[in-house]
Amino acid sequence: MKYLLLLLSLLVFQNCNPTTSKQNISYNEIFVPLPNPKVVPNRYNVAFLIMDGVYNTELTAPFDIFQHTIFRKNIKPMNTFLVADTHEPIVSFEGIRLLPDFNYLKDEMPKWDILVVPSAEHHLDTDLENEDMINFVKEVAADAQFVTSHCDGAFVLAKAGLLDEVASTTFPSDIPKYKEMFPQLKVYEKIGQEKVLFVHDGKYITSAGGAKSFEAALYLCEHLYGKEIAKSLAGGLVIDWNLEEVPHVIEK
Repeated sequence: MKYLLLLLSLLVFQNCNPTTSKQNISYNEIFVPLPNPKVVPNRYNVAFLIMDGVYNTELTAPFDIFQHTIFRKNIKPMNTFLVADTHEPIVSFEGIRLLPDFNYLKDEMPKWDILVVPSAEHHLDTDLENEDMINFVKEVAADAQFVTSHCDGAFVLAKAGLLDEVASTTFPSDIPKYKEMFPQLKVYEKIGQEKVLFVHDGKYITSAGGAKSFEAALYLCEHLYGKEIAKSLAGGLVIDWNLEEVPHVIEK
């Protein structure tokens, strides 16, 4: 209600002041800015890198899994944040408006323990030309404990040069393009006749994406917290979880 009253007040003000241009009113002038994100101590800090055209599933699947760790006892849970190059709303490929918690170009941020790179519409082309984004990924990866990608998010990691010495995978139908753009990479596509759903090598976990993004996120939780916590997180989202039944590769 307070947002509606504020918006109505601004509209009245604009109508009474002909020198005010509608195009010059930013989102943060219309809506009350959110308070600074609360970084709870003694948790893993997780950055979800988003930009216009981010795909819902590759973002929300790992976000759901990681955010639910705060409801489990006797573990080190996760602070989950959306990070972008703006504080303005980000619009997903499917049309959901997302508010970033941090602007990596301007804000002072916590040390990121885990970086998640979901897939986005232009991860095979124009996004790879965004030097600020690539540099942010490089800087975070240098100190992060884990760097994960889902679907074509692997293209961003590869462009940043992070996957040159490790094995990886990406969205199944984009693997030919992935190999063409980054011929130096060791890429897993199948184990026997089954498609690889994720690859863990060193600090890097790359997944095929889509709904299988849940599996990669649950795997990281099992790696950090053990099998019972992972099964509990999966059960809370009505997911049957058994790592042994998921086609995956663990290199080292």
